[in-house]
Formats: sequence, C-alpha cells, structure tokens
Amino acid sequence: MRTIAIVAVLLAAAPAVAKPWQGIEPGQSKREQIIQKFGEPSRIVTTEGKEIIAYFDQRAIKGTKQVQFKVDPGTQLVERIDVFPGPVIDKESVESTYGNACPAGKATASPCYQKKLTDDFRTYMLYAKLGLAVFLNEDGKTVHSFIFTPQPAGK
Repeated sequence: MRTIAIVAVLLAAAPAVAKPWQGIEPGQSKREQIIQKFGEPSRIVTTEGKEIIAYFDQRAIKGTKQVQFKVDPGTQLVERIDVFPGPVIDKESVESTYGNACPAGKATASPCYQKKLTDDFRTYMLYAKLGLAVFLNEDGKTVHSFIFTPQPAGK
C-alpha cells in the first residue's frame, strides 16, 4: 500500500491532465456517474477516509478482473481508478497506446514514460503527462494493473 501511495504522490506532482478510463475522468467525474455507467458495484468500502467502489467477479467491467474507483466522500469526485485487466496485455501494447520510453535527458511534447521501481522492486511505467502508472507483472513484459489519477489544478 505504501508503494501505491508513493506513486500517487509522484503522479500528483506531474503537470498534465488525467487520462480518462471508460469515460470516467479522475478529478472531474462524480460518484453518481460511476454507478450510472457501470451499475451496482460488487462492494463499497471506506478506508483511510475514502470510499472505494469496486467491480469484480460477476460484476467485473468488461475486459477487467477488477476495477476500483477511489472517491472523496466530501466532494464525490473520483480521485483515482485502479484497473486490473482481464486479458493479458503486453508492454508493447501499452507503448503503442500511450507512448514509448522518454529519451534520456530530453523533454518531449508527446507522452512518454519513465521506467521506475517500487520500494519492493516492482517495475512500473510512469506516464507523468497522462497521470498514468502501469504496473508490470514479475516477468516485466505483461501488465498487472493501470492506475489513473488526476493532476492538481493550475499545474
């Protein structure tokens, strides 16, 4: 859990807009839009002052094993979306969709990723301009999960 918190801080520091997922955009979409779009969730829990709306098992969203939407109870805004894909997605597919690795020491106008390691040595691809982190499985070639977060206003 500490690793994901660190990634969220890194993503929050990046100057860009969030990447929406299935029409739900972190920092813009409201809780009611989730329920309206995807129906009754599998489970809703509150942890660390945030509401987690989860879809899994029979209510898994098409193409996923599980999706978790983190919602601020006060504002009702979606803060983060964690997507665990159902089918195997390889690193090359991610690169062709979101962009390749950033060139060393050069700023780019188009999205690119920095290869990072968590404190427990899990590899992830940080697309700072998109507010997206893609965590890889231990093989380093297939996707474990996608994390979509908003960017602070005015950055």
